[in-house]
Amino acid sequence: MARPIFTFPDDAAWNEARQAVEFGVEVGDYAGRVFLPSAALRSLLGHRPTPAEAVEIYHHHRAGIERAAELRIEERRLDPDANVTLDGRDLRRR
Repeated sequence: MARPIFTFPDDAAWNEARQAVEFGVEVGDYAGRVFLPSAALRSLLGHRPTPAEAVEIYHHHRAGIERAAELRIEERRLDPDANVTLDGRDLRRR
């Protein structure tokens, strides 16, 4: 069976309320938001990044972070609101 085709709009931005980098994802009829909390990045970096650093890290490691989001969606591990919140474990396994 062919893998689904994921689309990630170029819309990453800092979400102050969620303390996370937020970006969109689309696959088939599904369209949702992915959140990359600064706490998940802290587990990898050893310090909590500033919002600007977090967005920069997202852009620098975009392919791997998007792959982590794809895996969560393929495994149907969505948040109750049907979005995805990545954690350090997701980032390490990508």
